[in-house]
Amino acid sequence: MRDISRRGLLGMGLGTAAALGVAGCGMEPGTGTGQGSGAGSGGRGEGGGRKARPIGDGSTADTGPQPHQPEPERLEPGQAPPQFVIFSWDGAGEVGNGLFPRFRKLAKDHGAAMTFFLSGIYLLPESKKSLYRPPCNTVGSSAIGYLTDEHIRVTLENLRLAWLEGHEIGTHFNGHFCSGAGSVANWTSAHWQSEIDQAMSFVTKWRTNTGFKELEPLPFDYKKELIGGRTPCLLGQDNLLPTAKKLGWRYDASSPGGRQVWPVKKQGIWDLPLQQIPFPGRSFEVLSMDYNILANQSQNATRSDAANYPGWQKQARDAYVTGFQRAYETNRAPLYIGNHFEQWNGGIYMNAVEDAIKYIADEKRKDVRLVSFRNYVDWLDAQDPKVLEKLRGLDVGQRPAGGWKTYLSDV
Repeated sequence: MRDISRRGLLGMGLGTAAALGVAGCGMEPGTGTGQGSGAGSGGRGEGGGRKARPIGDGSTADTGPQPHQPEPERLEPGQAPPQFVIFSWDGAGEVGNGLFPRFRKLAKDHGAAMTFFLSGIYLLPESKKSLYRPPCNTVGSSAIGYLTDEHIRVTLENLRLAWLEGHEIGTHFNGHFCSGAGSVANWTSAHWQSEIDQAMSFVTKWRTNTGFKELEPLPFDYKKELIGGRTPCLLGQDNLLPTAKKLGWRYDASSPGGRQVWPVKKQGIWDLPLQQIPFPGRSFEVLSMDYNILANQSQNATRSDAANYPGWQKQARDAYVTGFQRAYETNRAPLYIGNHFEQWNGGIYMNAVEDAIKYIADEKRKDVRLVSFRNYVDWLDAQDPKVLEKLRGLDVGQRPAGGWKTYLSDV
């Protein structure tokens, strides 16, 4: 497999989430205008290039198998597993700061694939916000801002190119509600179905909603492409999973925090949480996401004393690198790193993740795979279940007894 978000601050946004009850949010879920996402992964492989078949209003098109997709290889007895590293982006909107194309180029330069968790409302003009009926919140409200028309245009272009370059387009859902009675933490499975239906609609009907008829379609069938996501603030997974399973999703990245060990399934879906990784200079570990590092450095402030920036950037970079080294040198558990397209604290977290990618992708380490979540679950599903069970027997930082050749020789 060598072929190898913008999120607003909590509490900020266009609308105020109304207090509409307690458990279950006290109201029926909004009705979306789209279809629920379907099961399956669609055609994978090195194909692509067939004549595009427009879907619906032409916002999306079936262009064949996605390019640059690695073929998963089953481990042989005694073979060491690759070290998988998955970089993902919450929101995945381009707002004129150049971060989306910056990291697409970085990925291309280092043979990496990534997952972009798109917030559906980033393709919905603010003038059409009444089309969004968020569960348990007022019509058109959102805890993150809608994008300008120009930013919707450049987001669409980056999403199109990202998929053609081999990256995955997942979902970060829509309005990012993290607090109050309308928080996603209180949503039922029916609420999640409504939210997903609406995200699907905004992605597959952007041409109708924006009027941007001159733009090229997104080159994929989103009902087949969408196989996983990450919830706002890592909340609400328990009630999301039954809906995700019904829709045929293959993984979820919404657990509120995990450890650097090999994953298990929840309700038949791969559970791929952000992880606790070493935090250099501190006595505790930190969640493997830029915002969580920020919260421990500047107490949620996104503009702090610039004199701290060099030290904080190095600490963030070293956290990612130390987490990578701990897994690579021991149990080879996958490393998941979450990010946002934000210039918090002078952009130091973007610099830190770029430095980490350059270190991790060093060509001297031939057994490192920088892949998307889709690529990773393809690999997991190709393995002998007995091998995966043996891998799960290794704790954080635990080396296989006798080395990999011995440890995996009898499975």
